[in-house]
Amino acid sequence: MLAMIESNGNGYKARFERRLTHPAEQAWTYLTDNEHLKQWFPELQIEDLHLGGKIRFDMQDGTFEELRIIGFNECSMLAYTWGEDQIRFELSPKAYGSRLVLVETMKQVTSHTPKDLAGWHVCLDVIEALMDGRAIESREDNWEKWFGEYRMLVETRV
Repeated sequence: MLAMIESNGNGYKARFERRLTHPAEQAWTYLTDNEHLKQWFPELQIEDLHLGGKIRFDMQDGTFEELRIIGFNECSMLAYTWGEDQIRFELSPKAYGSRLVLVETMKQVTSHTPKDLAGWHVCLDVIEALMDGRAIESREDNWEKWFGEYRMLVETRV
């Protein structure tokens, strides 16, 4: 399912939601444990996991960007800066396992936005596949598919 994109008066929010058949605690490890994190987003590394802590983003050119943790609640919420934007993961237990919500708050939508949204979509697919013990055939092919979908969505909604 595609993310929902809406204007919030000061910019935009993209909201992804996944129903996971695994407990929130298991999903939490994929968001916060560096060994699990590198399986779906190897450029990120948790440095200090607490409110006010930091995450490092490897720019793949020898430099790193520091992301600041601006929201934290063990096993249920992790939010951090992403340049001028924000990323927020929310986990809640459900009878079927757990619900994972990712909200990206963006100051503006640019021509790069569909690429980022497709990237987050594929990241969530990979997290779910890893927990299920499945493999994603080709992240690039999946990204290409979702990029086309998000490009159309952004063009029609924004």
